[in-house]
Amino acid sequence: MGSQHRVERKLAAILAADVEGYSRLMQADEDGTLETLTACREIMDRLIAGHGGRIANTAGDSVLAEFPSVVDAVRCAVAVQEALADAERGYPEGRRVRFRIGVHMGDVIVRAGDLFGDGVNIAARLQALASPGGVCISGEAHRCVRRILALAYTDLGHRTVRNIEDPIRIFAIGPTTGMSMLSDTTPLSLPDKPSIAVLPFATMGGCPDQDYLSDGICEEITTTLSRLHGFFVIARSSAFTYKGKPSNVQQVSRELGVRYVLEGSVRRAGDRVRIGVHLADAVAGTEVWAERYERALVDLFALQDEITASIVTAVEPQLYAAESARLQHKPPGSLDAWGCFIQALPHMWRLRREDNRAALNLLEDALRLDPIYARALGLHAWLSLWNAHTGWSAGGLQAVLAPAAEEALTTVSLARDDPWARLALGFAYMFQRAHEDAVEELHLALDLNPNFSLAHACLGLTLAYGGKGTAAVAHLDTATRISPRDPFFSVYAGVYAFAHFMAGSYGAGLDWARRSVRLSPDFPGHWRAVALSAAALEHWEEAKSAVAAARRLQPGYSVAWVEKASPLVHAWDRERYCAILRPVGLPEE
Repeated sequence: MGSQHRVERKLAAILAADVEGYSRLMQADEDGTLETLTACREIMDRLIAGHGGRIANTAGDSVLAEFPSVVDAVRCAVAVQEALADAERGYPEGRRVRFRIGVHMGDVIVRAGDLFGDGVNIAARLQALASPGGVCISGEAHRCVRRILALAYTDLGHRTVRNIEDPIRIFAIGPTTGMSMLSDTTPLSLPDKPSIAVLPFATMGGCPDQDYLSDGICEEITTTLSRLHGFFVIARSSAFTYKGKPSNVQQVSRELGVRYVLEGSVRRAGDRVRIGVHLADAVAGTEVWAERYERALVDLFALQDEITASIVTAVEPQLYAAESARLQHKPPGSLDAWGCFIQALPHMWRLRREDNRAALNLLEDALRLDPIYARALGLHAWLSLWNAHTGWSAGGLQAVLAPAAEEALTTVSLARDDPWARLALGFAYMFQRAHEDAVEELHLALDLNPNFSLAHACLGLTLAYGGKGTAAVAHLDTATRISPRDPFFSVYAGVYAFAHFMAGSYGAGLDWARRSVRLSPDFPGHWRAVALSAAALEHWEEAKSAVAAARRLQPGYSVAWVEKASPLVHAWDRERYCAILRPVGLPEE
């Protein structure tokens, strides 16, 4: 009996939500309250799933969900309260259902899918302390998110709560009353050229399984705009953090540091698709341009080009004239293959082993349907290498390096002007220690798409492995400015840490490394970065613990791995690396 359900203990971000005054509401109007609660739960469940969460326990008026990232959990909590505040305006005062939400990051026990332990109990206590429509987070959660999410935090100090031995430090994110919880005290400055964010298009008609269609249109618009050198374009990964949550264009402008915001909607009706688009000058608060399109679905790729050309013309006619010879790229031979590619992207961004595998499976499906689909080939090559680099590939890097490099070369031969193709080939060269070739390919990717945040980050990593730490930091600064809300931010933090170490800035390296493990503790590379800077600063115990953590996640981590598999280009850098970590537990084999 005891072995029927395996018990797992892990670190997780926990969101606990409960309805304020539920018994009172039920006594006053049972049917109306249940109807309102059902509508609220639909909103909440959708946003939890959209932020990478999993609902573990529910009990009528309460919800308990886990997230792999505390940033996603807090972002989801804020999105839920803002969406519910917007929805409740349609209900009379007596039927309004207001949730209180608590978020904590801590140790939990998982059994048969349910969550138990102090981490859950603390989240529940935080929820009970929140104001109706508000969010309370623990000090542990606050340390992880305070520099990433520009929220209006109120320090409530330490509180003693029931059944928890030590006092808990609590921060409130105030109840929403029609205004965003996001702080507007530190808006990003506008670039010195036209800047735009393409927000997720809404899928109309109640068919969420068609989300890939609207997501794909946004992807193509973002990609084409990014290729025009006169634009500053926010990365799709940052823009898509607004999916499924209410926001106004002024808020988006402040948070992303852009002047123009593009929004739209997609409705599929049989074999036809209707698209509505409007472009706003968010700084001036005016609408610049709006248009509606209706086309047969087979014309979708031509329609994407038409929409993009119209946007460019509306935003900057002079720029469009200078860029009249728009870069063309071949669409895939099949909409199904294209759909597989688009559906793979959200899985890639979630930074979890199972999602990484799901993304690779979808890309393989796309390539079975269209074996010469260049963008799917390039992303599959890059993601295969990334999967191995994180320790998630059973065969390790050596098993995937040769086929991924061959796939990247094939991609370049099919689409020389596709930045993903150049990124994949540059990444493969990095792992082969072909440093100059890697740098050249990554620069080509950025020549093709100057707003390609992931290419900037990969170039930063490549330069760091080549011993150019200061230049690496500069490219990471660019990557995070282009995409300030990037789902890969925890990865960028780890690369920042290694780049600072290679530049000799050990204090900054350790700060970034600690931040990276708080955000993504399951990445061995983050622990390796902690060990390097901690050992360089003679923080011996922290360095020993970090080496041990890295080896738990990557059992083959050793001097031999550094010599044979690390992308470090120069022998003297590999020797220095090993000399620093041998005294803190890095074994020879």
